[in-house]
Amino acid sequence: MKAFFEGIQWLFETIFFVLHDFLRELELTHWFVANTINWIFMIICAVAMVYWCKQLKIFDEKGEENQDTTAHSFLK
Repeated sequence: MKAFFEGIQWLFETIFFVLHDFLRELELTHWFVANTINWIFMIICAVAMVYWCKQLKIFDEKGEENQDTTAHSFLK
């Protein structure tokens, strides 16, 4: 049974965490490059929020948004 858990340990440490270890070592020399994926996610989230707000404004101006408190059956 011990060999099974050591196999799982080997799998995670040598295979699954290779990218994480690479980014951890890269951060010591190039912080901005190591955090590029975080910047990409932040940009995607910012674009999605702007798009969402524009869509909410469009539906609000058309009057299609149902703001009735009984719009959902679970509130009854």
